[in-house]
Amino acid sequence: MPFAQIYMIEGRTEAQKRAVIEKVTQALHEAVGAPVENIRVWIHEMPKANWGIAGVSAKDLGR
Repeated sequence: MPFAQIYMIEGRTEAQKRAVIEKVTQALHEAVGAPVENIRVWIHEMPKANWGIAGVSAKDLGR
């Protein structure tokens, strides 16, 4: 059972997250032949204050 974990900064819409889940599932199905019903996708949404870019939080960078 393939299991994909996606880390993203918070702020995506439900529609965007649904699209990520759908497309990652399809990519894994095509790449490894796993049945779609056996594929799991977990999106980790990180608060902007907890995501660092070049030593500065994404929140402080205005991302």
